[in-house]
Amino acid sequence: MTIRIYNTATRRKETLETIAPGLVRMYVCGPTVYDKAHVGHGMSALVFDIIRRFLEYRGFEVRHVMNYTDVDDKIIMRANQEKKDPFELADHYIQKFNEHLESLNIQPATVNPRATQDMDQIISMIRGLVDKSYAYESGGDVYFRVEKFNGYGKLSGRKLEDMQAGARIEVDRRKENPLDFTLWKAAKPGEPAWKSPWGDGRPGWHIECSAMSYSHLGEQIDIHGGGNDLIFPHHENEIAQSESFTGVQFARYWIHNGMLQLSGEKMSKSTGNLVSIDEFLSEHEGDVLRMMVLNSHYRSPLTFNEETVSQAERALERLRSGIRPALASRDSSNPSQKELLKEQVERTRSGFVESMDDDFNTAGALGSFFDLVRAINSSRDAGMDSENLLAAQTLLSELAAVLGLRLAAVPSAQTGADPFVNTLVAVREELRNRKFWDLSDEIRDRLDELGVSLEDGKEGTTWRWK
Repeated sequence: MTIRIYNTATRRKETLETIAPGLVRMYVCGPTVYDKAHVGHGMSALVFDIIRRFLEYRGFEVRHVMNYTDVDDKIIMRANQEKKDPFELADHYIQKFNEHLESLNIQPATVNPRATQDMDQIISMIRGLVDKSYAYESGGDVYFRVEKFNGYGKLSGRKLEDMQAGARIEVDRRKENPLDFTLWKAAKPGEPAWKSPWGDGRPGWHIECSAMSYSHLGEQIDIHGGGNDLIFPHHENEIAQSESFTGVQFARYWIHNGMLQLSGEKMSKSTGNLVSIDEFLSEHEGDVLRMMVLNSHYRSPLTFNEETVSQAERALERLRSGIRPALASRDSSNPSQKELLKEQVERTRSGFVESMDDDFNTAGALGSFFDLVRAINSSRDAGMDSENLLAAQTLLSELAAVLGLRLAAVPSAQTGADPFVNTLVAVREELRNRKFWDLSDEIRDRLDELGVSLEDGKEGTTWRWK
């Protein structure tokens, strides 16, 4: 079986063929660190964490680079507003984002470069573009000549002549063409600046990613990822810069995730239409956000509201029900039940890979999980013991881990109350034996309100914190 990926550049699914056998070089655009990260940032990071985990499961080594934009107009503006050093401001939000990644069970990237740490490579790339006449200096700024790059617009499907016809007249007459974009900005008072052949200044946003990708992954990469809001102009400009500099194709596959939407609009810092990761994690497990991402296709927009969050919580709880211990100490299930479970194990194993091979179809993969959970729970209810449930539960846990889901019960802060719950469960059991159904039901309902879930079986009652 082969992995097929939808390539934004060709607008079709293509078989994954890496530059080097067994190695995936993947660059993903990270956040500009000037404010708290919102759950939209978390969604994008989760998408590429899931993709990376599956590629590793399929035997690839993944060299994953995710950058931090730590010098930018927004960072400088926010630092001035708060009377802080822009580098300290950026570093603070980088540390916060790293904490969020850990809380969301997102694997650390192989490298997290920062623009300020790759300045030599940025300047070297700009110099190379100037030497090849793809860029020009004007008044201390350096601009990229879009007309000189024949493929400009190939990622977004835009035609240069149409963009030129629709462009507004630029007030800045230093540009040869209104569509030319900035590679280097001349220094302004009170802003960070670095020495360069064109005078003190700092890089434009687009060149930073091209230079960091080149520095850490080489002149050609397998996968370039990011949100679909970056297709134009950011990723379009990355292609123009990188391919003009190296003379080879920049990225083989372009993967773009859809946007997270709140109240029907894209989640964005600039509009204030957002829910921060801090806010989300104060009320929900990190795996709930992962389950929301898994429940949809990564290329589709994802609506964020109380209903979709609740759906994800319920789905996570359903999956976790599949790893609950057996109710019986001795097996009392029939042979046909065991055969049905064994067959479902094989269907789930193959269905998972088949779905994920098809452009990382996580919703299809979850469907295989839920089929297995139903089979496990039916077998448990039929009296199957732990030994015979083991293979199915092990597969469920292993494949869930491939997607980054943690099915083990989350430790409860109320574990100190366990002895009291055990006592109430024992009292309820005695009430049931004496057929005091109303009182036993009242204990069950009150425990449920306190976050305790009961499960009655042939061997008695088991309970767990929800």
